[in-house]
Amino acid sequence: MVIITITARTKSKRLPLKVLRLINGKPMIEQMVERLKMAKLAHDIVLCTSTKPQDTILIDYAQKLNIKYFRGDAIDVLKRLYDASRSFSAEFIVNTTADNPLTDTIYIDKIISKYWDTNADYITCLDLPLGTFSYGVKSEAIKKVLELKREKDTEIWGHYFKNLSLFRTVEIEVEKELGYPEFRLTVDTPEDLRFMREIFKRLYKPGEVIELREVVRLLKNNPELCAINQQVQQRSTPDYVLQDVAKLKGRNA
Repeated sequence: MVIITITARTKSKRLPLKVLRLINGKPMIEQMVERLKMAKLAHDIVLCTSTKPQDTILIDYAQKLNIKYFRGDAIDVLKRLYDASRSFSAEFIVNTTADNPLTDTIYIDKIISKYWDTNADYITCLDLPLGTFSYGVKSEAIKKVLELKREKDTEIWGHYFKNLSLFRTVEIEVEKELGYPEFRLTVDTPEDLRFMREIFKRLYKPGEVIELREVVRLLKNNPELCAINQQVQQRSTPDYVLQDVAKLKGRNA
């Protein structure tokens, strides 16, 4: 069983309630789910949110959009994902976040196919534009990290899998025409939201999903658009997570 998970909460310091902000007349979470439904190889899509009362509204959207949902730990995202995988008997998840409405579903299917071919613990495609790639991870690998780690806040968790020799990791090669990781296609700030709205305004067609290659072509031909959010700083992995990973590496050396 393979599922696509969407981690989502209504809390956001830089752009409150960002996953509910409208893009082309629809809440961002709705644009995201409609896009993810284009993936062909996953068995289910599961919205993973917290048990906090303010996140109940997201369950309403999951039900409206006819996808599954799971409510779990508000801080420990890895625990939430693991508990969700157990709840739906999933051996492998492809994780996305609800602030990435241009997540590429072709590469989601490539991640799933690569898992079936390799049985790898952790699979990524990080050379895609920021906000369009996903992370594939085995449920048993998440369980192993939960047993070892000391930090509770795991909103950013990739280093646990990339930097520990305990796991087999695979990086999928990205097509040259899509390999623009410098393009920022995630929504964390008002500038990001304005940028995303402009992309949808120019490319969205009713009943169709915007292809990533169309977005890349638009930005290459109109570099001035990238100026809208080029000053936004992406959140880096917190020092406490890096320190936790470093301690685990030393212990398992």
